[in-house]
Amino acid sequence: MSTASHDKHRPITYRDAGVDIDAGNQLVRMIKPLAKSTSRLGADVDLGGFGGLFDLKRAGFKDPILVSSNDGVGTKLKIAIDANRHTTIGIDLVAMCVNDLIVAGAEPLFFLDYFATGKLAVGVATDVIAGIADGCRQAGCALIGGETAEMPGMYQPGDYDLAGFSVGAAERGEILPRDDVQPGDVLIGLASSGVHSNGYSLVRRLIAAAKLNWDDRAPWAEGLSVADALLVPTRIYVKPVLSALRATGGAGAGGAIKALSHITGGGLSENVPRVLPDTVAARIDLTKIPVPPVFKWLADAGHLDAVEMLRTFNCGIGMMLVADHTKVDAVVAALTDAGEAPIIIGVITPPGGAKTEAKGKGEAWAVTYHGEMDLGL
Repeated sequence: MSTASHDKHRPITYRDAGVDIDAGNQLVRMIKPLAKSTSRLGADVDLGGFGGLFDLKRAGFKDPILVSSNDGVGTKLKIAIDANRHTTIGIDLVAMCVNDLIVAGAEPLFFLDYFATGKLAVGVATDVIAGIADGCRQAGCALIGGETAEMPGMYQPGDYDLAGFSVGAAERGEILPRDDVQPGDVLIGLASSGVHSNGYSLVRRLIAAAKLNWDDRAPWAEGLSVADALLVPTRIYVKPVLSALRATGGAGAGGAIKALSHITGGGLSENVPRVLPDTVAARIDLTKIPVPPVFKWLADAGHLDAVEMLRTFNCGIGMMLVADHTKVDAVVAALTDAGEAPIIIGVITPPGGAKTEAKGKGEAWAVTYHGEMDLGL
């Protein structure tokens, strides 16, 4: 039989089509100890089954309401891929989900990830999932499962995509926001670590316009490359906020914390109104917000005024709390005890009051501003 005849009848395997089952199995072996490191009450993590299990009763809940969230990390992922830095992007993935759970007053319980790529690189995938496990430990939730999809032809070489899914729980009657937010209540901000995971399409355009490479020194961060400075992971606020809730009466009636807002895409301008009743508005003092240098650089590079910055980026505040005006000191003390440096940034007002504008430009929102944000403009 000729070689040509033999090749003509050779089986075409799944690996020939671009899917390597052995690589997938190797990845599962690599990440099992990572998942195990996130075990918590209610979850005995053991990857490999067809579904992840969680025992709400063992976790201590009596009459729980489940709260779910899913998200990605946007085009920040493109920086991780292009700069070949994959160890922290998984923290961002977890953060974007669990921070949304905590604003409902829910304790994150478990997390699942979806990792999709054209050709599985086990080392890269392991780095990414190690970051996911790190984020889960920071949030106190268990990584109980996920999906790795190898899809030849769907992605450019080296590219991958991520999605995260998380479920939390709160006792019935302990769901935020409450409907008793009223004028005089106080807005407390918690600092961000930088850009977090929103606005990166604009960030990447400004980096390109400035003709900066990922390995160049970051103009706003001494000792860090552009990539490392922009890949600083999103802060996970779960443990300090849960601690403050428990120390100040919980999320139910009579508790000191009435609402929480995760400051993501849309910034303070759009995320704060999402947790307020229609009967009130919020007034924020821009001078109280310590703006990290990265935002000053972005504002200068893009010739952006404060209004545009505030509706695109977090500008230094990654989580905002609404505290009962009679219990502000207790909330501040509880957050400080939990390792935070809380900042009083504003107050709840009646609707339809005087409309002030950031730096003299812009439009009126349910959030109004006074003072000038220090963007170095």
